[in-house]
Amino acid sequence: MAALGHPDKRLPPVIHVAGTNGKGSTTAFMRAMLEAAGKRVHVYTSPHLVRFHERIRLAGASSSAFVGEDELADALIHAEKVNDGRPITQFEITTAAAFDLFARHPADVLLLEVGLGGRLDATNVVSEPLATVITQIAVDHEKFLGDTIEAIAFEKAGILKHDCPAVIAPQDPAALAVLEEQAARKGARLFVANRDWIAHSEHGRLVYQDDQGLLDLPKPKLVGRHQYANAGAAIATLRSADLAVPSAAIEAGLVDVEWPARLQRLTSGALVDRVRGDAEIWLDGGHNPSAGIAIAEAMADLEERAARPLFLISGMLTTKDPVGFFKPFGGLARKVFTVPVASSNASRDPAELAEAARAAGLPAEPTASVEAAIDQISGDFGTKGAGRILICGSLYLAGSVLAANGTPPA
Repeated sequence: MAALGHPDKRLPPVIHVAGTNGKGSTTAFMRAMLEAAGKRVHVYTSPHLVRFHERIRLAGASSSAFVGEDELADALIHAEKVNDGRPITQFEITTAAAFDLFARHPADVLLLEVGLGGRLDATNVVSEPLATVITQIAVDHEKFLGDTIEAIAFEKAGILKHDCPAVIAPQDPAALAVLEEQAARKGARLFVANRDWIAHSEHGRLVYQDDQGLLDLPKPKLVGRHQYANAGAAIATLRSADLAVPSAAIEAGLVDVEWPARLQRLTSGALVDRVRGDAEIWLDGGHNPSAGIAIAEAMADLEERAARPLFLISGMLTTKDPVGFFKPFGGLARKVFTVPVASSNASRDPAELAEAARAAGLPAEPTASVEAAIDQISGDFGTKGAGRILICGSLYLAGSVLAANGTPPA
């Protein structure tokens, strides 16, 4: 940052987002609401799904757009030149280039998502954010963050800053205790879910309440019960930051929000065309046990509204807990077809992953690819029933699916 002329000190007001699950969805809700209110918004997220450019959104007159090829290349080359061969990670130099871009372009807000953890993350060079938000904390990335919920919460709490509002999404009590302890030590102002603000489903709508009043809002466009909490965290953050986002803009953001590969229904494309009959294809990049619970709950809700046999197509990395991920689907999924994650050299072998699914109580069979799994599901079950296919287990797999389907993020 110093060698680049400290772009970290020339950024628009920053909302810093950490957490295990829900960071991207909460950020997407905030972006949609802010842009509906006429605000110019930069966004930094990771990982990307199909193209690296997805990590950096630059504010435009009415909405943000992915950074262009030439501008991204110039920023990365400049950061590499300034770094002058010193040791640096890919995420660090990417963050440096992104900050340089954000500092050069005017915006009203920068939504800044942590890459990993929080305390030692490259994004944590921002010393005076407008607000921070910590979404659901769960056990993931144990090699780097620790193998207990308390240790991971300590790392996430690293983004809390003195006298800065910090919105806390619904948490495990042990994680919340750590966050409260760290907030007290740092002098951060906490706004805790189910204490300082509440968001829940009521009669098919989202009801939100805090000390500023009650909002009766439309159901979030993003699918799943967990998205009510993510939307609530987004609203609480914007209100605690005093960004003057009117309720009409909050409503518009809830119904216009887009966040690919998070319980995304694929309705057209090359993979959809392979399906026989009118089977649904859903895609989600969730990959840890907590995500498995949230996704399974969403599939159960769909089953309750319109019963269809559910089949999973899953690929996972060797660093994840497959048994924990699959267990919530017990009694819900008919069968798991396991596939390699071709875009990662840390892909778990499909035969090994099928064993893990069986250990979780699910029938499972290894297959060569997503396409082969779709063909097998169609061949075995044909048009006799309107099936439901869920492709899940890895954001890397989700990105490959969107590319193969011809429907990358826009």
